[in-house]
This record gives sequence, structure tokens and C-alpha cells, in this order.
Amino acid sequence: MPNCNIATKVSYFVAGMGIGAAIALLFAPQSGEETRKQIAEKAQDGKDYVTAKGRDIRKQAEDLVDQGKDLVSKQKARLADVLESGKQAARETFAR
Repeated sequence: MPNCNIATKVSYFVAGMGIGAAIALLFAPQSGEETRKQIAEKAQDGKDYVTAKGRDIRKQAEDLVDQGKDLVSKQKARLADVLESGKQAARETFAR
């Protein structure tokens, strides 16, 4: 897995934890009702975790988009300055 990024590795780890938890619940010495309740709680915990991570990822993406927009704006302003400097230099050269 040398080409896997950290998010992929974390996803595999979380999936492994979920599978392990499910197997542990199946072999637990509890009643069916208790086991179903525990499964429902764990499913809700998983849903909450995924929702929170989704919000975090969305926030990170929004931040990156904002940074990209700022960078483009700065580069656009620099380009406009350079273009204006070039025009001024051309005017001065041709005015002689």
C-alpha cells in the first residue's frame, strides 16, 4: 500500500474496527434485545462520526477554495501591475 494516502488508511482502519465490533457483538453473551440495542447505539455513533467528518472535510474544502480564490486575486492584481508597468515603459520608449 505505498500509494495509499492517509485518508484511505484511516478508512480501512475504521472499517476494520466496525467489522471487529460487529463480530464481537455476535459472540457476546447477551440477550438478543440487549445486543440489538447495542448495535443500534453503535450504528448511531458511526453515523454521528461520519456526519462530523463530512462537515470537517467540507470545511477544509471551503477553506482551500477560499485560499485558491485569494491566490488568484493576488496573481491577477500582480499581472495587472506588471501589464501597466509594461505599457508605461512602452509609452516612455516610443515618446522619445
